[in-house]
Amino acid sequence: MSTGHSDYAYDSHKSPDSTPQSAPMSKTASLGSSPIGGATKSIESTDTAAMDKPQSGDNKIQKRSLDYVMRSGIAGGLAGCAAKTVVAPLDRVKILFQASNPQFAKYTGSWTGLAAAIRDIKRTEGFKGLYKGHSVTLLRIFPYAAIKFLAYEQIRAVIIPSREHETPFRRLISGSLAGVTSVCFTYPLELMRVRMAFETRQTQRSGLVDIWRQIYHERVQPPSTTRSAAAAQSSSVAVAETASSAVSKVVPRTGLANFYRGFSPTILGMLPYAGMSFLTHDTVGDLFRHPSVARYTLRKKTELENAAHPSKRPQLNTTSELLSGAMAGLVSQTSSYPVEVLRRRMQVGGAVGDGRRLGIAETARMIWLERGFRGFWVGLTIGYVKVVPMVAVSFYVYERAKTSLGIN
Repeated sequence: MSTGHSDYAYDSHKSPDSTPQSAPMSKTASLGSSPIGGATKSIESTDTAAMDKPQSGDNKIQKRSLDYVMRSGIAGGLAGCAAKTVVAPLDRVKILFQASNPQFAKYTGSWTGLAAAIRDIKRTEGFKGLYKGHSVTLLRIFPYAAIKFLAYEQIRAVIIPSREHETPFRRLISGSLAGVTSVCFTYPLELMRVRMAFETRQTQRSGLVDIWRQIYHERVQPPSTTRSAAAAQSSSVAVAETASSAVSKVVPRTGLANFYRGFSPTILGMLPYAGMSFLTHDTVGDLFRHPSVARYTLRKKTELENAAHPSKRPQLNTTSELLSGAMAGLVSQTSSYPVEVLRRRMQVGGAVGDGRRLGIAETARMIWLERGFRGFWVGLTIGYVKVVPMVAVSFYVYERAKTSLGIN
């Protein structure tokens, strides 16, 4: 991100000037025997202190200030809303594919399935059907994106305090921690959005409050009383079931706990997704700023500003910024997609079957038995079609919003 590089550039630009300023002061101080010299010393030291103090820590103080945090949060929230609105129809279809909705299973596995699924939704639910669950998406995505971007800025400043500490691994960790932080605050809204998007029957016109009540009051159905299958189970399975029964008495199976279905795979998936997203965006951005291609990738206005203020990190033009974001979306989606499929299946668990809350291993086994290895990559094509433009728009709007808000 731009903030990290900008801070280093400012520091390296100012440090050579700080040493020469101290030499004239010492010479002036030697004139202390003269009243005029003493006055000059007082004036110069006051001016120098007033000039050096804000310059030496201006960026760090500004970046840690409440004003900077709020502005970066607003920029991130706007970026998230813009990106999600662009790809909302694709997001609806992708959820239906990933969660193996029975009415849309016939469209998976082919290049024409996406268009056919969109036509089906428009025919049965109208144009609004393509944006089903989008209100919850916007309600969730603004705080989610705001927290993610501002957390990245702040975490990066701690993990990468100087240019010497900057490595791909530190960039990856900064992005991963930012993603996990945002998920922890907004996951219940994400679950509600997925459940609204999963509904396809005409009778299922649930609103936000209806979905909330439905999830809150979901209960696990009691197991079958048939003992024939239990008699054939091994002792190890019996022990496992006994342990599971004991845990179920401790861990709540209804109420607020229902809003965290699939939370574990979400965290596991967010680590590579957010980490690779920020890492790829920053790395590709650095390549685009290389002097050999700068004339084609930088904004013309920024080139003039950079010539006058070499300490400022130049901005990419529209095409380059969108390309760097698109590459970030491509890499991050590929690295985290199998875990995302697990997450979707766990999130809709209360809407299908007996409502039993399955773990990661159980869900993975179910997917494997249904479709094999390909089951973990179902909907990847539509995932690319959705995520690549979404991440591109997100980073583009974020960078431009930061400029408009005066924090870039």
